[in-house]
Amino acid sequence: MIEVNFDGIVGPTHNYAGLSIGNRASAANAGGISRPRVAALQGVGKMRRLMTLGLRQGVFLPHVRPHVAWLRELGFDGGDSEVLAAAWSADRALVANAMSASAMWTANAGTVSPASDTADGLCHITPANLSTMPHRASEAEQTERQLRLAFADRRFFRVHRPVPAAFGDEGAANFMRLASPSGRCAIEMFVYGEGRAGGFPARQHRTASEAVARGHGLDPAHTPMVRQSDAAIAAGAFHNDVVAVANGHVLFAHEHAFADPAGLREAVHALMPDAVIIEVPADRVSLDTAIRTYLFNSQLVTMPDGDMALILPAEARENDHVWTWLTELVARETPIRRLEVVDVRESMRNGGGPACLRLRVQVDADALAAIDPRFLLDDVTCDRIEAVIAREWPESIAPDDLGDSRLWERCATARGALTAALGFGPGEI
Repeated sequence: MIEVNFDGIVGPTHNYAGLSIGNRASAANAGGISRPRVAALQGVGKMRRLMTLGLRQGVFLPHVRPHVAWLRELGFDGGDSEVLAAAWSADRALVANAMSASAMWTANAGTVSPASDTADGLCHITPANLSTMPHRASEAEQTERQLRLAFADRRFFRVHRPVPAAFGDEGAANFMRLASPSGRCAIEMFVYGEGRAGGFPARQHRTASEAVARGHGLDPAHTPMVRQSDAAIAAGAFHNDVVAVANGHVLFAHEHAFADPAGLREAVHALMPDAVIIEVPADRVSLDTAIRTYLFNSQLVTMPDGDMALILPAEARENDHVWTWLTELVARETPIRRLEVVDVRESMRNGGGPACLRLRVQVDADALAAIDPRFLLDDVTCDRIEAVIAREWPESIAPDDLGDSRLWERCATARGALTAALGFGPGEI
């Protein structure tokens, strides 16, 4: 299979409103001055880096922001500028939610099961409802629209409706897939939380995970439901991908990622004896350090030569405990042989590293050819995207700027310029 990483382009409204409860980076930088242009260019730079490594890359576009339609549903009337001005006067937090650029975290866009795992032999995709947080709960409709455009060919893909909002689903950020090198066995693991830990809500409901697995036609015997540890949630691991990542036959996780790590190891090896589980011990890298550096929010990828590489944020390179352990890891006889460092500092400040920015889709050559090419990247398309960002994206956004009508207009114009540059018609996406 061919893996395509679909990254979210950081939108022009990227700001530090601190809306994500339980996300330590988001909370720590709340009220700061963001740099949307730099953030978006860093994101495109990461995509280019993966392409130079021989990996396939796609994109999803920023959502319509400010989200005036959402504010209208909350009772604000009039033209767009009147709605926004009235909302800003009544409750500034509502405008902050309507300006959120959090759709850039495409790991939360949905859950993807490749055709080799499903009963009908189609690639199944379920958009996440993201119902736990107000600033994200409004994303599902626009995300679903993009998924249905990109994966419209029903010979290869089936895009589902989101799970009902009563059951929180946060997509691939709480999902891991292992596949045997032989190709004869795969495990799709859904990671869920329960209740509240450390005052933070568990965002992924087990019922939602089970619903996605049923809808995708997965074999229950190869679809374990794994509980996230309360300690990880309380420490700020608001999604599982902050403390664990999987690729191929390798599971790379912190010692305290899961509620029952011994049971998970036993279950994985019973299903896939050749699975490799690499566990980072807490006495080498504390849970706090792992979350602060986003060590596990790295992308674990298979290179064209068959070796695996970790695509790490610069913060992991800058921490002595993390980097020492990683250099020891690549020196050992494990499938992870390379460390590649990328700078996505602006998105990290808002609570997401390299893995948060991407959604994996695994397809064969025929299915790849059926994906809408406007969502696939090459160097020319990257040039086009970067030119629009450099010309149209705001240089900075301070908290009080969110109430400025000139910013609203500029952000709407910027998104329109990007969609046009990529060949999308007015109102198509």
